[in-house]
Amino acid sequence: MSMLTPPGMGGKYRITGNRYPHMRRPRNRRRIALAVVGAVVALGLVGWGTVQLIDVFTGGNSTAQAAQDKQGRSDGCAKSGDRPRARPVTLPKPGEITVNVLNATPRGGLAKTTADELKSRGFKVGKVGNASAEYDKKVKSSGLLLGAPAAAEGSLKVLGTQLAGAQVKSDGRKGGDVDLIIGSEFKNLTPKKDADDGLAALSKPQPTPSGAKKC
Repeated sequence: MSMLTPPGMGGKYRITGNRYPHMRRPRNRRRIALAVVGAVVALGLVGWGTVQLIDVFTGGNSTAQAAQDKQGRSDGCAKSGDRPRARPVTLPKPGEITVNVLNATPRGGLAKTTADELKSRGFKVGKVGNASAEYDKKVKSSGLLLGAPAAAEGSLKVLGTQLAGAQVKSDGRKGGDVDLIIGSEFKNLTPKKDADDGLAALSKPQPTPSGAKKC
């Protein structure tokens, strides 16, 4: 046994010659790797938090919002602030409309009383009498408004404010006059105040599509 061998130690710990054993602990590579990963994660969290704080105080989402608005424009979508343009509506006045009042019911006197009421409301009155065989006792609603196709969005629409529940139909006539054919469910014309409100509503400008759709 060498003089360098500690007392009580032998075998593989026996020191011989001039070589000394290295007693240092082995390196723990796994612990080092975990420490490196933890440091990287910590730095990432710190960086993310810094970015969030910058967004809060500087309004960092404005760029994303601008991009979204631009995309909406390119897709044809309208922003909430876009409003459709309004166009004026030109309708004939009651004094410019000639109405023929015809009775298609078995009740007598309805055509004259209805014509007088329409006249008092400013309409011109044409023929007053009984409906033709084509419509006599065949109109089941409150009435039928009949005129040329061109009158559908003009005279007939104005006349429709005077009789609620009336049907509207076009025929092949060439003139500008229109017919109010009284039907079996007719009781009275629309109250004048309600009719005037309906006329006012028709005269208001109607919005037209701006060409953009909502998203």
